[in-house]
Amino acid sequence: MGIKKFNPVTPSMRFTTGLTFEELDGKKAEKALTKGKSSTAGRGAGGRISVRRRGGGHKRKLRRIDFLRDKAGIEGRVTALEYDPNRSANIALIFYKDGEKRYILAPKGLKKGDFVVSGAGAPPSLGNALPLEEMPLGTAVHNVELTKGRGGQLVRSAGAAAVVAAKEGNYVTLKLPSGEMRMVFKKCCATVGVVGNDEHMNVTLGKAGRARWLGRRPKVRGEAMNPVDHPLGGRTKGGQHPVSPTGVPAKGYKTRKKRKQSSAFIVKRRK
Repeated sequence: MGIKKFNPVTPSMRFTTGLTFEELDGKKAEKALTKGKSSTAGRGAGGRISVRRRGGGHKRKLRRIDFLRDKAGIEGRVTALEYDPNRSANIALIFYKDGEKRYILAPKGLKKGDFVVSGAGAPPSLGNALPLEEMPLGTAVHNVELTKGRGGQLVRSAGAAAVVAAKEGNYVTLKLPSGEMRMVFKKCCATVGVVGNDEHMNVTLGKAGRARWLGRRPKVRGEAMNPVDHPLGGRTKGGQHPVSPTGVPAKGYKTRKKRKQSSAFIVKRRK
């Protein structure tokens, strides 16, 4: 999927870029696989802002994505490649031989008419989902499970891929996109290939309004606020290390729990 530029008929259009979408089918989402999505505008259950700078944006419908890939041994055909407003990656509509339809993340190179299959014994080819123990070393994978049967949780954004680096005992070592080396249980499943739509990161919004369409509100510096609103607020310039509104240091401070059980599976940190 390529990047297109626009004629500079307005100042904002001079630097605006967008995706061409020539790979997508342009059809409406499968109605049985969609549901309404309510906008929380960054508020939690108590009605208070838990995530700042969220709100507004275009209405969206939530697509039900099959991260679990549990239809073992049943072959499915790619009938459409579609846009999903809820994620950076594109999605593929799979029509299985038993009549069921499901959405999966579309890996780079997957085309309409291709066939995919999941489960133990499946060949390690593009779009197939199988246990990590059956993946050859050096295979690029995405949609990686951390707990067997829970569904893919890692490596799901556009252009991302993990690499099968080593196998030892009951664990497979993966090199994640962040550079972290992590051991994952060998029975956990992953999907072969790199997540598609890798040009997503090269898009320039070009104007503030386009960010508002995505539900992103303006960002205000802490120094520009009043002391009641932010620890850095007030007339003083500096005098304190950068912190969040709740006082957590913002640069270099490690927030990961020191006794987190899954830390034992990290072979090499990303930093």
